[in-house]
Amino acid sequence: MNPFPSRQAVDVSGVVIGGGAPVVVQSMTNTDTADIAATVTQVKQLHEAGSELVRITVNNDAAARAVPHIVELLARQDCRVPLIGDFHFNGHKLLRQHDACARALAKYRINPGNVGRGKKRDPQFSEMIEIACRYDKPVRIGVNWGSLDQQLLANLLTRNANLADPLSLQAINRQAVIDSALESAAFAEDIGLAAERIVISCKMSRVPDLVDVYQTLARRCQYALHLGLTEAGMGDQGITASSTALAILLNQGIGDTIRVSLTPEPGAAREREVKIAQQILQALDMRAFAPSVTACPGCGRTTSEHFQVLARQIQQELDASMPEWKHSYPGVESMKVAVMGCVVNGPGESKHANIGISLPGTGEQPVAPVYEDGCKTVTLKGDDIAAEFIGLVRTYVRNHYGAS
Repeated sequence: MNPFPSRQAVDVSGVVIGGGAPVVVQSMTNTDTADIAATVTQVKQLHEAGSELVRITVNNDAAARAVPHIVELLARQDCRVPLIGDFHFNGHKLLRQHDACARALAKYRINPGNVGRGKKRDPQFSEMIEIACRYDKPVRIGVNWGSLDQQLLANLLTRNANLADPLSLQAINRQAVIDSALESAAFAEDIGLAAERIVISCKMSRVPDLVDVYQTLARRCQYALHLGLTEAGMGDQGITASSTALAILLNQGIGDTIRVSLTPEPGAAREREVKIAQQILQALDMRAFAPSVTACPGCGRTTSEHFQVLARQIQQELDASMPEWKHSYPGVESMKVAVMGCVVNGPGESKHANIGISLPGTGEQPVAPVYEDGCKTVTLKGDDIAAEFIGLVRTYVRNHYGAS
């Protein structure tokens, strides 16, 4: 039983966040939004990779003017992914002065720490929420620990200093992030934004902080929750940190939409963060996006590289085929393929897969039994095992996932 309250369902132009809906994958462009062609191209790439929501920066007049044109061009190319406008500092002015932008966006993202200082904060926040209400747009109230409301933080620090047993600065930061999100959401409701139009995020850059903050949020509210580790980093470090944090929370039933905020390598594709998010959900058996390949890591019994080469070829074949397969063979995304390297676990793992092959280990008989749905169907031998097995995988897909 999930110990946390159920979440409000938020409809973002047909994509449902929360309310028991499958966890939604989203991403963000890194193009200059004013560059319409570049932004349209990257949004399409992210969406085709599997991003169900895409956030774009709206930071100046040129970007705001570009938004309706971007939405129109995407629609012409049959790419109807909802676009989220990311606003900081001047969002109230941009939404007020660019009505077409306010209408075209599917959702607004507002950071309470960056909407204004002192007396300007509440009126500027209110103006953005009022526009969201006018056009019935959902809002993500996205707090980031690196851009906290300084007045709120100062008040908490002052109160903490007067306690007999003061909390650590780290604990105060976590409390400030949570209070900023919940107080801003309550304020938005007071202005007129319905609870089912609010998504909350509280981004931290350390895994223990993120887990603690979201566990507290999940207990204290019913708003839909967006998960993401901010400034996760590059490469293996970013993937490991994000995967660790998101997996812990998702496995506890916390989180309705996720983003993996990877710093891309120079010139690298932006879509990698989408694939990592999908793989996290698939590893947790929460969603299926593409057939998975089970392959053993290798040991002293497998001095040959045959199974590594075949596992790579199979993965490449699946990746290349999925754009067509997902339309022609519904359900194929849940298929499991096993490519194993010796007799120790090979037959057993292959029997558990939809289709699997157990290659011979060092000193074993040079034959490779193939199993389909637990039953051995054929034994391959010779120099063309890889090509023959790939052919069997394709035949399995046609026979099991094609139109009945």
